[in-house]
Amino acid sequence: MSHHLLTVDSLNRESVDHLLRVAARMEPIAQRRQVTRVLEGAVLGNLFFEASTRTRVSFHTAFCRLGGSVCDTTGFTFSSMAKGESLYDTSRVMSGYCDAIVMRHPDQGSVAEFAAATNVPVINGGDGPGEHPSQALLDLYTIDKEFQRLGKSLSGAHILLTGDLKYGRTVHSLIKLLSLYDPLRITLVSPPGLEMPSRLIDLVASRGHRIEQRESLANDFADLDVVYTTRIQKERFTDEMNESFQGLSDDFMVNRDFLDQRCGQSTIVMHPLPRDSRPGANDLNVNLNGDPRLAIFRQTDNGIPMRMAIFATLLKVDELIEKDLRPVRWYVPAQVGTLDR
Repeated sequence: MSHHLLTVDSLNRESVDHLLRVAARMEPIAQRRQVTRVLEGAVLGNLFFEASTRTRVSFHTAFCRLGGSVCDTTGFTFSSMAKGESLYDTSRVMSGYCDAIVMRHPDQGSVAEFAAATNVPVINGGDGPGEHPSQALLDLYTIDKEFQRLGKSLSGAHILLTGDLKYGRTVHSLIKLLSLYDPLRITLVSPPGLEMPSRLIDLVASRGHRIEQRESLANDFADLDVVYTTRIQKERFTDEMNESFQGLSDDFMVNRDFLDQRCGQSTIVMHPLPRDSRPGANDLNVNLNGDPRLAIFRQTDNGIPMRMAIFATLLKVDELIEKDLRPVRWYVPAQVGTLDR
C-alpha cells in the first residue's frame, strides 16, 4: 500500500487482507467499548467539494476515534478553488496544516492530481464517476463478516451488482477489489445505458471470474449470496438522459417481493447509501427495513473500523493500538438502532 489511497489499483491481496485484519482489531473502539489516543495531536483535513453526509462524518468519526482532530471543508462555492486556485496550490497549502487529507471532488482524476503535489497521505473520498476505494474496502469487510456469520466462504460466491453500474463509483472500486480473490460468479443487472464499463468487465474476466449480464431482475436468483444495489446517479446525467430515465419499471427494484420470491433466505442485501426512498425512485425499497437480510446499516457501521484501519496504516500506528487502549466511560446503548437485530 502506497502512502496515498487513491484507487483500489494500488492494493494487492496482501495489503487488502492486512486492512481487514486491522479493521477487526479496531472493532472494540468503533463500537465504543474502548478508547485510544494513538493519533493524539494529529489533524485531518476533510475536504469535500461535493455533497456528502455519511462519508464525511464517517471519516471524521474514524479519525476522532483514534484520538485525532478534524478540520472540515464542505462545498465548492466558497472555497479557494472557486476563486481560481489550482489543485496544486490547494494541496500544498493544506499539507502544511494537516497530517492526513481526505478529498471528495466532482471531477474524475482530481484527487490524484491533488495528491501528486504532496507527501502527506491523501485518501480519495470519491472523484466523480471514478472510484471510492474506502467504500469498496468497507463493503468487502462487510461481506467477509456476513459470510463468517452465515458460515459461508467468499470463494465461488455469487454476487449481484445492480442499479447504476456506469456512474456508480462504488461498484467500480468493489468489482476490482473482488477480482483479487478466488474466482467468483458476478451477475450485472442495470437499466439500458447504465451498464458496467466494458474495461472493468474485461479486467475481472481476465482474472478468472465468471461475469454474466442480464437485462432485469425478473429471473431466479435463488443461489445469490450478495445483492449489492446502487442508486441511479441522476446528478451525473445530462438533461436528455434525465428524460429517458423517468419511470423505470419494477424490473430493477430490490424489495421484499424480490428477496422472498427470487432469492434465498441467506442472501444479504447491501447498498452504499443514500438510498432514494421517494415513491417511484426504483431504489432499494424501505419495506425491507427490519429484515435480517438487509445489511445496509451493519455496512455503514463497518465504515468506522475500516476507515480507522486505513488511517492507522497510512500513518503507521497500526501496531500501536493494543498498547494504548482503555475502557469507555460514557453510556453506550446495546443496540444503536431501534430495528437492529
